[in-house]
Amino acid sequence: MPLPESIHTFLQSNYTLTLEQIEFYDLNRYIKLKEVLNQETLEYFNQVISQQVEKMNSESIPLDQRSTYGKAFLQLFNLWREDERIKALVFSKRLGKLASDLMQTDGVRMYHDQALFKEGGGGITPWHADQYYWPLETDKTITAWIPLQAVPLDMGPLEFSAGSHQIVEGRDLEIGDESETIMQQKLRVTDFRHVIEPFDAGEISFHSGWVFHRAGANQTDQMRKVMTIIYMDEDMELKLPENNNQINDWNAWCPGAQIGEVIDTPLNPILFSRFHK
Repeated sequence: MPLPESIHTFLQSNYTLTLEQIEFYDLNRYIKLKEVLNQETLEYFNQVISQQVEKMNSESIPLDQRSTYGKAFLQLFNLWREDERIKALVFSKRLGKLASDLMQTDGVRMYHDQALFKEGGGGITPWHADQYYWPLETDKTITAWIPLQAVPLDMGPLEFSAGSHQIVEGRDLEIGDESETIMQQKLRVTDFRHVIEPFDAGEISFHSGWVFHRAGANQTDQMRKVMTIIYMDEDMELKLPENNNQINDWNAWCPGAQIGEVIDTPLNPILFSRFHK
């Protein structure tokens, strides 16, 4: 079934940010934006992405036998390569321009996308900063966290430590029990505001690569369905990897990219550019 024309048109439309919103993001390195997706678009991609996740998911270990990370969510990558309809969302001008506007860059390119489906009864997502995993030269990175339904508090919405991109400690921690324990204590004794709020239907958030964030357990019997898109500055260069995770990400998400050069590979197309490079 092809993408409905009404949704195609909507995904090309602009979501206009205020100067105050851009300044809020610059200060806190996260922002939540209401009504980014309309009801028709949200319901359509809920169905399409759910079907693709079901097709790709190979998890067979029972929930209670998995690690903390395994209990946090079902995680599936680069859905844009599997379904042209999902590609339309991931490559949309509406979301790409938002990412570029918030980071104040000339444009953005793809790092990768991922579906994060937290099962009913699924556990916490521990405190972490994403960019620990990324072999990227600057902090001009941003993740769109796109719930495919409303996310009340008991379903485990994304939580943020506002402004915590300033913290250097903890950047060497991969996601897990240790990062949860250490950063829970570290963030508690700092002045960074811990933001825990539900998400309305159509509301999405953006956060930078170095801002610390987590999510609570899904205490409902419903799947918490979230699609994410990770954007980077269109001029992002590959840096010399600092840990094995960054080597793995280099091989997985930007194969063929060269250290010190712009990451311009078939897996990293420009998604939005003000100057149409």
